[in-house]
Amino acid sequence: MIIPPGPLKVMVATKPVDFRKGAISLAALVEHELGLKPFSGVVFIFRSKQANRIKLLVWDGTGLVLVSKVLQTGVFHWPRAHDGVMRLSASQASALFEGLQWSMHTPRTQVPVTTR
Repeated sequence: MIIPPGPLKVMVATKPVDFRKGAISLAALVEHELGLKPFSGVVFIFRSKQANRIKLLVWDGTGLVLVSKVLQTGVFHWPRAHDGVMRLSASQASALFEGLQWSMHTPRTQVPVTTR
């Protein structure tokens, strides 16, 4: 896939979308429904109602690139469906695209114990 230079930013639309939409319609969805900039170089990931299909949309500096993937068996592992977006790391996005199990969790931090 052609990706923009620099650090990769990935956003996942958590609500399923109509998979008849093309690049222009998905860019309009990013701008008007998600409140983000579709021509910013961020990779936007969309899911279908059936969790076996995925679309990636990215502006590469010269045009919109739309990548579509259908799993022959199994499903993509998605966060809970709700309105909005969530950010993924490049490695989480890669695991999602490969159909692997991944999870969103916040790392545990230890709070120092103070004694008096």
